[in-house]
Amino acid sequence: MKRIFLISLALLATLSAQGQTALTGKRFTEAQLLNDFPEGLVKPAPFPTGFAADGSLLYSVGRDRFAWAPKTGVASPVPQKPRLKAANIENLVPGWVNPTWSPDSTKIAYTLDNDLYSIDVHSRHIVRHTYDGSDLILNGYASWVYYEEIFGRPSMYRAFWWSPDSKVIAYYRFDNSKVPMFPIYSAKGKHGSLNQTRYPKTGDPNPEVKLGFVSVKGGETVWADFDPKEDQYFGTPFWSGDGTKLMVSWMDRAQDNLRLYSVTPQTGSKVLVYKEHQDSWIDWMEDMLFTKEGIYIVRDFTGWQQVYFLSYDGKRFEQLTSGQNWGVHLLKVDKKHLFFTAKREATTRVDIYRIDLKSKELQRISYGAYNFSGAVVSDDGKSVAALLSNYRTPTQLVYITVPSKGDVDPAKHVQVVYDSKGPKFGDYAIALPELVYITTRDGVRIPAAVTWPVDFDKNKRYPVKVNIYGGPDNPQVREGWRGLSMNSQWWANHGVIQVTIDNRAGGHYGKKGVESVYRYLGILELQDFCDGIDHFRKMPFVDENKIGVEGFSFGGTMTALCVTEGNEHFQYGIAGGGVYDWGLYDTHYGERYMDRPQDNPDGYAKSRVIDRVGNYRGDATNMLRLTHGTGDDNVHFQNSLQLIEQFQKDHKDFELMIYPDGMHGYRGDQGVHSSLQDYKFWYRYLLEQPLPEILFDYFKKK
Repeated sequence: MKRIFLISLALLATLSAQGQTALTGKRFTEAQLLNDFPEGLVKPAPFPTGFAADGSLLYSVGRDRFAWAPKTGVASPVPQKPRLKAANIENLVPGWVNPTWSPDSTKIAYTLDNDLYSIDVHSRHIVRHTYDGSDLILNGYASWVYYEEIFGRPSMYRAFWWSPDSKVIAYYRFDNSKVPMFPIYSAKGKHGSLNQTRYPKTGDPNPEVKLGFVSVKGGETVWADFDPKEDQYFGTPFWSGDGTKLMVSWMDRAQDNLRLYSVTPQTGSKVLVYKEHQDSWIDWMEDMLFTKEGIYIVRDFTGWQQVYFLSYDGKRFEQLTSGQNWGVHLLKVDKKHLFFTAKREATTRVDIYRIDLKSKELQRISYGAYNFSGAVVSDDGKSVAALLSNYRTPTQLVYITVPSKGDVDPAKHVQVVYDSKGPKFGDYAIALPELVYITTRDGVRIPAAVTWPVDFDKNKRYPVKVNIYGGPDNPQVREGWRGLSMNSQWWANHGVIQVTIDNRAGGHYGKKGVESVYRYLGILELQDFCDGIDHFRKMPFVDENKIGVEGFSFGGTMTALCVTEGNEHFQYGIAGGGVYDWGLYDTHYGERYMDRPQDNPDGYAKSRVIDRVGNYRGDATNMLRLTHGTGDDNVHFQNSLQLIEQFQKDHKDFELMIYPDGMHGYRGDQGVHSSLQDYKFWYRYLLEQPLPEILFDYFKKK
């Protein structure tokens, strides 16, 4: 019975794909692909920025700004006001880090040599708030694992926050004394140098953290009532609606218990406001709306994401939404409604909703099979503007008049403010993705996107190039307009089928789907990717021995697995910056999904890429290319070195490109070089052709 079912699926897939035909319209010349696409195809994309006081929609296109009037439908240029140069503060304090204005614009807080300071902008009076900063003690400057995994790279390591009244600065103090030092070597100069990073790998000690409050006038730090010796994490704090309390999220080392505390700056005392437990892991409170009474938060402990109201004292906790929501982003709340976006109609696209705060009635404000992004809501809540698109529809800026109830009728409630689709869009053979669904061996339905060659001929056999990532809750199959990229159009015009595949943990099945890989990363994900590509390999026009795959970071990890353990399905791959042993990655990310190595030795052993490469042949029929930057402070070059050592022990050939001092992602000349070498690799193994001179010249000139 199972065999018959699988054969039927393969037959249906073949019949569906055999309906694919060559595209009509003009073909791009190679010069057009490499230099400039013909004019009139797609205009620059718009971006909504908000609403003016008179109700006009404000949006930008490049550097130009416009105000669109709903009543007339006319967009008028908004004169650019000359940029007022801020007071000359660049050299106010030489060497300062993260200078941050107080809310009342009278002072600037900053760190210097890992101590926290503030300066009065008018009098130039400096107050030094801490005195023990060193290479190991960081005041107001984040330890690496907090910067990377909790605060995020946009924080630029800043770990201090002004109170709304500009009288208090809250900050974290990090003690890295017990965090192992990882040396990152740079070969620059005559003798080279070492970047001595305090980087806790899974199972290692984390930094000890204290939360303190200082008066802008100076004085001793008031420490919050937390035990710094406890194995714990702190999240990004925020101030309460009245500005009198700091709301601090806390997790234990296992990341399965979350607490939210209200902390009083004057005493450091704390009150528990909210607690949550999950058997796997918990994500931080990140997407929130603040009111005077409390906060609106998104939590997933029911298996799907729901919106809740939480009062600042914790006495009121109310669920507002229900159903299968994922990727929820809160937009605005007023006295009657809360507006948000979510993947609800389909897991591959985002829609806009509002919910009545009293009746809990949910209203979809978006429409059709489109992805909606960049949504902004008018002050009165009667209008919403957003960017509409899908794989085959270039971006439109639409203005939606929200009906009092019921669905949006595009003919009545929608006005197209700006359409990026050009007048000549239909004149050319533009290769665009197509959304497909694939059923795995155990019945899980996963999405994929496929871009067919423009001159598709079912009597030919085509190689396939697959792009993957694979990390938990990080989908790549998203139904938004992808733009006209040289890379995608080049391969489509040179006989290569392009595929993007997600796995079951990519966020398409809520928290339960993501949890399916818990403690065993890289097992089910590889199975899904193999089943996904087999959907295409069974098609008569696909060359099943010419399947390539590429990915970076977690995608590099999965690419290496695909081409080694999964080499019956994927023959060639380019793996960049991958984690090849989860024991070599940081505590917060690695242990969230794998627990500590000492608590999950079996999971770490079975997930270790270095021990799963036995199938790899390392010849013209099965080749892996590794790339890594030696300066990568996120996924250390150590990962690739240990994988290389295993290949050498096994006497297996492989390709390798090292980028000196390259970070987690190659930039500048290294980025150009990486792209050129990628093209050479795919031409050699998928097309069995030398790289065209025109491509070489193109990259040489960049």
